Amino acid sequence: METLREREIKNMDFSTKTASRLTGVLFIMAAIAAIVGVILYKPLLNDSEYLIQGAAHANQVVLGAIMELILVVSAVGTATVMFPLLKKYHRTIAIWHVCFRFMEAVVITIGIISVLSLLTLSQNYAAAGAPDIASYQVSGILLKATHDWTFMLGPNFFLGINTMMYSYIFFKFKLVPRFIPVLGMTGSVLILLAALLEMFGVIDQVSMWGGILALPIFANEMILAVWLIARGFNCE
Repeated sequence: METLREREIKNMDFSTKTASRLTGVLFIMAAIAAIVGVILYKPLLNDSEYLIQGAAHANQVVLGAIMELILVVSAVGTATVMFPLLKKYHRTIAIWHVCFRFMEAVVITIGIISVLSLLTLSQNYAAAGAPDIASYQVSGILLKATHDWTFMLGPNFFLGINTMMYSYIFFKFKLVPRFIPVLGMTGSVLILLAALLEMFGVIDQVSMWGGILALPIFANEMILAVWLIARGFNCE
């Protein structure tokens, strides 16, 4: 018969495996939702006639907002699911990680609200018939700027900090193969650099250089997600 200690170990292993797989799934969900959201927002955020195109593609924009809400839930989910594991190795960093991940989620949520407000502005513009376009454009510029800044601070700046924290713990305690957290820490530095360059106007948010600097952290999350689903954390 199994001893109480053996049952506890089996239950702990099952819990760790479940957390590993759930974390991997959440990383993939976040990546897919973020990409789809950006694509669906195009008529409202990337079209010069956004006051007209936004209202004409209202359902598409709302679906994009839903995708970003999935991103928010997934981001908070990765932090809370990993917290019990991370705190065993470095409690302070584990708490920081949860706090900064929540900050990332709040910033992204503010961006979602700005997009939905811009959609309402577009719908009011379309319903008004022949309104004073200048007043609508001023409001539109402010709402688009709010989204752009949140897009820069959430998925770039705070993402870099969050990834650096959990990657450090993964690397130090060998919870996953070390090439994964090395890629994560490298990606963190590059995405933080991208955020700073965007803040100072050196590069555009959506640009070739922005994509290049974001690629390592994207690769890290996808490789980590696959590893966690297939193999899980090494907690021996």
